[in-house]
Amino acid sequence: MAGALLLVLLAQPAAGEGGAFTPQSFQVFGGLSGGSPDVAAAQRRAGSLPQDMRSRVVDFETALAPGSILVKTGARKLYFILPEGRAIQYHVGVGREGFTWSGTGTVSRKAEWPDWRPPPEMIARERERGRELPALVKGGPENPLGARAIYIGDTLYRIHGTSEPWSIGQAVSSGCIRMANEEVIDLHDRVAIGAAVVVED
Repeated sequence: MAGALLLVLLAQPAAGEGGAFTPQSFQVFGGLSGGSPDVAAAQRRAGSLPQDMRSRVVDFETALAPGSILVKTGARKLYFILPEGRAIQYHVGVGREGFTWSGTGTVSRKAEWPDWRPPPEMIARERERGRELPALVKGGPENPLGARAIYIGDTLYRIHGTSEPWSIGQAVSSGCIRMANEEVIDLHDRVAIGAAVVVED
């Protein structure tokens, strides 16, 4: 299998916690903007997130090991698993209809203020709509990937921040998992390279 499509599969999770990536998992994500890194600006934008949409520690039983990430797409929640039956619950934005997916993988890389390079499929799709995307958007608070990105295996998918905090809790992306910038900074600092990532429908 080509390297771009290689997926590091984990041992199968407990029942109900996702299976192998579907073909839809290789669809692409997107957005468009530009800017320069500015943590204060990112936090001001994230500060618009309502209090009831902010992360909190909850009771949570799962067979996943502490340090793992579980995304429940339907509930639009992400859980960072803690010891002793607890987890940090984050609200997230998810893929719109036709761009949802489920599967298992590992955290392969983490980035601060990542650049965005639209994949060829997205460039072609947007061109058909009369919109030309740049080959590169430098990292910054206006960049669609936001303050941090957590890469899942060798797929095109990431858990990342956003320049559109209003989208948290919505199904509007092209498949990636969106978080408010201050929330993704917190998750980025907690999760380790190699940690399990499970995405459920």
